[in-house]
Amino acid sequence: MIFESHAHYNSEEFNKDREALFKRLPEEGIQYIINIGADLRTSRLSIEMAKKYPFIYATVGVHPHDVKDMKEENLEHLLHMAAYDKVVAIGEIGLDYHYEHSPKSVQKLWFREQLKLAKELDLPVVIHSREASKDTYDLIMEAKLGDRKGVIHCYSGSVEMAKDYIEEGFYIGIGGVITFKNAKKLKEVVKAIPLSKILIETDAPYLAPIPHRGKRNDSTYLKYIIDEIAIIKGVSPDEVEQATYDNGKKMYFDVEKINSWLGCQN
Repeated sequence: MIFESHAHYNSEEFNKDREALFKRLPEEGIQYIINIGADLRTSRLSIEMAKKYPFIYATVGVHPHDVKDMKEENLEHLLHMAAYDKVVAIGEIGLDYHYEHSPKSVQKLWFREQLKLAKELDLPVVIHSREASKDTYDLIMEAKLGDRKGVIHCYSGSVEMAKDYIEEGFYIGIGGVITFKNAKKLKEVVKAIPLSKILIETDAPYLAPIPHRGKRNDSTYLKYIIDEIAIIKGVSPDEVEQATYDNGKKMYFDVEKINSWLGCQN
């Protein structure tokens, strides 16, 4: 059983064959998919998918690329969307200094506000951080989140910072980049951190692993990430699959909330 911790199936890249793919994913052993919201529109679409497909759960949030357009009332919209039972996290939120589509000061403002929202709702966070490691870490620590911390998605930082995040209760998201030949630093991170704190993700349709690099990514390619982690950790792929499955359930699922939702379906 495989837990897909981060995908964007609302992306237009899946418009032609989304239904067919979703029928096939459970047959490929994909037990759960967390479909990520990146703005108000994709957050709503994630919820619609979660309503339609039992194995899909949603997150709601505004990506740092898009916070330049945020207004105070947008936090109310996120609050209302987060009330739906199958919304399991606030994200994808954070900082991106590589592209800086939104000014740094604006990114920090709305990152703080969305962290506050997650704390208020007792939901974990899905963190995007690109070329902003220190500011991201500092703002997260400043937020003083509760017990349900979250995941640093598509991790690209140092071994030392990964250990700091783990000590604070966070998971580290590992995707297709781990299979790339030039991913030496990320391989060192995976070797250094416990398997109990790793989540696997595709970031579909982006970042397909070798041997499909450059193609559209989907959750059936998680097996390549599992295999690479197994080689690095010196364990079996089955052990990685089971551990990351258990980790995903621990991070994303409030057991009482999920049992309540399942009860409503019976």
